[in-house]
Amino acid sequence: MSKHTPIGLGHEARTITALTHSGNFHADETLGYVVLHYALAPMGDLRARILDGASDDCLKFQRSRDPAHIQSADIAFDVGGIYDPSNGRYDHHMKNKPLREDGTPYSAAGLLWKDYGKAAVRNLVRTQVDDETINAIWLSIDKSLIVPIDMDDNGIAKMGKLSLADIVSACSPPWDTAELHGPEEAKRRETLGFANAATAVASHLVNTVDRVRASLKATDRVLAAYKQAEDKRILLMDTGMPTEKVIFEHDLPVVYVVSPTGSGQWNVKAVPPERGAFGQRVSLPEAWAGLDTQALATASGVPDAVFAHPARFICGAASKDGALMMAKRALEIDAVLQK
Repeated sequence: MSKHTPIGLGHEARTITALTHSGNFHADETLGYVVLHYALAPMGDLRARILDGASDDCLKFQRSRDPAHIQSADIAFDVGGIYDPSNGRYDHHMKNKPLREDGTPYSAAGLLWKDYGKAAVRNLVRTQVDDETINAIWLSIDKSLIVPIDMDDNGIAKMGKLSLADIVSACSPPWDTAELHGPEEAKRRETLGFANAATAVASHLVNTVDRVRASLKATDRVLAAYKQAEDKRILLMDTGMPTEKVIFEHDLPVVYVVSPTGSGQWNVKAVPPERGAFGQRVSLPEAWAGLDTQALATASGVPDAVFAHPARFICGAASKDGALMMAKRALEIDAVLQK
C-alpha cells in the first residue's frame, strides 16, 4: 500500500475534482471513476456527476483532454502522462510504467484500487467487519477483477467476450454517430454511454464486494463444520452456502455435503473430483438413481427419503437425520463395491 495519504482520504474539508480523459472509454477509467465514487462520496449521484456535472457532495468529476483542466484537477487518472500518487496523478501510459511486484503493468484502475480500494470496500460493506476482512475482500477483488483489467488495458491478455471490459465497450456509441447525428449529439451520446458503463460497473463492484464478503464468511463456517465432523468425508452444514471452493482450496477429503434447502428439505450433494467438474468423488448408489419417495425409501432404507437424481450427484430427505443416514449408507455401499 501507499506510504502517502491519498487525496480526499485525509481531513480535507473541500470538494475533490477527479478527471479522466474524454473520447473512447474502457473498463480501466470507468472502474477508476467508480472506485473514487465509493471511496470518496458513496452517497452521491454517480450518474449525475457524469451527465450534468452535478456535485452536491465532496466529489466533482470531469472528462477532458484539455491540459489546463488536467493540471487543475485534484486527481487525474488515465491521462496526463504522470504517475505521482502523492499529487493525485494516476496515469500509466508512460515509457516507464508503474509495475506490480510480479512485473504486470498497472492500469489506472489498478493504481486507484491500490490507493482507494480499501476505502471503497469499507464503504460498500454493509455489515460490521474487521480490518482483516476488509483487506481480504480488497485482495480477492484485486486478483479476480483488477489484475485482469490491468492485463487487458495494457495489451497483455484480453478479458474476452461478455466480460466487464466487453460490457463497457458495448456502452460506447457506434463509430459513425457524429457522421449521422452531428458532433454535439455524438458528444452527448458518448457522455451517456460513459454514464451507462459506470452504472453497470458500479453494480458489478457492489455485488462482487458483497459476494466476496459472504464467501469469506462461508469459509469460516465450512472449516468450523469440518472440524466438528465425526466422519471427515461427510460435511454437515446447518445453512445452505457455497462449499466447493473451500473444500478444494483447503484440500478437504469431503465426499458428501449435507445441507438444508429453502423448502425445509435436506440434501446430500456429492463433491466433484475437481473443482467445477462434472462427476463425483463417490457417486450415489446406482440402485437409487432416479427413484423418489416410497421407492427410494425402500431401496435406501431411509424412511423419509425424497429423491435421488438420475445422474447420482444429489439426493434428499425430509429431515437432517434422514439426509445424514443417506450419506452414510452411500459410503457403506461404496465400501462394499470397492472390496
